[in-house]
Amino acid sequence: MPLEAGLLEILACPACHAPLREEQSPETPELVCTGEGCGLAYPVRDGIPVLLVDEARRPA
Repeated sequence: MPLEAGLLEILACPACHAPLREEQSPETPELVCTGEGCGLAYPVRDGIPVLLVDEARRPA
């Protein structure tokens, strides 16, 4: 389920404050940080972004 465009515009990475982009991974939708050198991927569970650094997936 895609997030509302207005919501995505105001969300930022909690680690580096860069904008986030929505991506669909095989397991779950994610919000991926666009910041250089960060790239954390935050899960979206039941349509709710989980913006906790401890829950984020590190880039490969």
